Amino acid sequence: MTTTQVSVPRSPVRRALSSAGRSSAYCLVLLPLSAAAIAAALAGRPGKAAGWWQVLRERLLGAEGGRIQGPTPAPRRSAVAGHAALSALLGAAALVPLGLEVLTVLRGLLYGLVDHGPYDHSWGGPTLAGAWLAHFAIGIPIIVAAALALTGIAAVHQRLTAALAGRPRAPWVVPVALLAPLPAIAFFIAWLHQI
Repeated sequence: MTTTQVSVPRSPVRRALSSAGRSSAYCLVLLPLSAAAIAAALAGRPGKAAGWWQVLRERLLGAEGGRIQGPTPAPRRSAVAGHAALSALLGAAALVPLGLEVLTVLRGLLYGLVDHGPYDHSWGGPTLAGAWLAHFAIGIPIIVAAALALTGIAAVHQRLTAALAGRPRAPWVVPVALLAPLPAIAFFIAWLHQI
């Protein structure tokens, strides 16, 4: 007797949450992997570093078709080092939405556990329940915006990485990768002035 597995389609909310989680994990790894890839490329191992990017792309984002079947020329050292430098820019830009996600979870969703009061001057105060509810409600759109930013950064990097496998790169990918840190820098400067 054979059994067949019936696959139940995931809801759009579950797909969105899964995609946001994978994109967050992907962006979290960008900066350290960029440093390792630059070191590997400069040490004469550009093929190995290019492989790291392909594995990251396939495993965390589930991207298929990134590798070209058959013999392909090894990527040049300068191409891998340039890719790693652009990846470092995207990884640095991802630090702001990643930090917002962590901060919002700690100061929004877990507000009552990290702030022990008094709540007289807190948003939603003077009670713990009101302050917690206000911080929770304010935190939800912040988490959604950060997740969308991280999904966008991961999507740009995924298109950037496909070029290492010999696929044509869209003309907008490199300019977007170069400009992506600007909003993060502006946000960080504004946050420093607010402190």
